[in-house]
Amino acid sequence: MPIHDWSRVDAGIFHDFHCAWIVEIRNVLNGGLLPPDHDAMAEQTVGDISPDVLTKQRTLVVRHGSDDRIIALIEILSPGNKSSRHALRSFVEKAAAALVRGYHLLLVDLHPPGPRDPQGIHGALWDEIGDEPYEAPPDKPLTLAAYSSGRIKKAYVEPVEVGNVLPEMPLFLSPESYVSLPLEATYQAAWRGVPRRWRSVLEA
Repeated sequence: MPIHDWSRVDAGIFHDFHCAWIVEIRNVLNGGLLPPDHDAMAEQTVGDISPDVLTKQRTLVVRHGSDDRIIALIEILSPGNKSSRHALRSFVEKAAAALVRGYHLLLVDLHPPGPRDPQGIHGALWDEIGDEPYEAPPDKPLTLAAYSSGRIKKAYVEPVEVGNVLPEMPLFLSPESYVSLPLEATYQAAWRGVPRRWRSVLEA
């Protein structure tokens, strides 16, 4: 199934899909993709890191079951993350803080760059934590980015566009190890619950 153009509908429609997609990803992770001593849950806040308080976005948090410590975060961006300079800055600062604290990170951004993030969400974040500037390919404006939060921060970026099939992305559990997250399968599962009238708009 190709990535849909979510700019055709308002933010509330994507928010509904976002919530369903988070649940599908959680189910896959807890259904056997994660090691037995790890688990994933949707959480409103992570300590004092709440990536999108303004739009009540939920973060998928992977923890180690032995001591409940945070291992990784999965963020599906919503339009609210880019709705203002403050919102974008807040998201970038909190994502950078998560990496500094040693949390691995996976960002999924199916919304095109705007004036506040001309190089996409990875470009905005990499300006904060990286040494070299990032230039997003103009023909693939949407961004999937996985970050390993070892001593040296590493990013694995997969630019995509509307109409592409979502590739699997690494979800790091340590600086050297990861599981491959099936974004396409979970996207399809969440899509099945989208109301028919909105599916017709997005598929037009």
